[in-house]
Amino acid sequence: MKIGRIDIKKWIKEIAAGALLLLILSNIISSLRKPHLDSSQLPSVTVPLVNGGVYHLKQGKPVIVHFWATWCPTCKLEAANIERISQKYEVLTVAVNSGSDEEIRQYLKERDLSFRVLNDKEGSWVQKFKVTAFPTTFIYTAKGELKFTEVGYTSTAGLLGRMILIE
Repeated sequence: MKIGRIDIKKWIKEIAAGALLLLILSNIISSLRKPHLDSSQLPSVTVPLVNGGVYHLKQGKPVIVHFWATWCPTCKLEAANIERISQKYEVLTVAVNSGSDEEIRQYLKERDLSFRVLNDKEGSWVQKFKVTAFPTTFIYTAKGELKFTEVGYTSTAGLLGRMILIE
């Protein structure tokens, strides 16, 4: 179909090809930037959360460990995706260089976010997981084995798809 001098089918094909190329390139970049951990096994630990509670990170069900920061623009865009996935799956988020627990609680409240947050004030989790870019997401199987690592923006559909694959 043509409108004036514009061929709509050709235009749609160009957009689809561009989107596919962008997807492929972003996956390549993510793969190159992903951390290489000393162990692919999920650590079993109990951590304090910014809401005053504690969370026991353990094997038994799939879990997402998500590193982010309040100052990170991509993290802000992705926060709603993490919120949605946390309603269905185990998610522990790790806030990095993001201020005090109170500042993080205020940030969450302003954005209507309720996911679990560990405040990595000393950077020990960043070092353990060798995170160098934000956001970075690790997805572990129920047996505690690292299955996926994503650096950069991840959609809700992408997270759900990965979780379905490991269930």
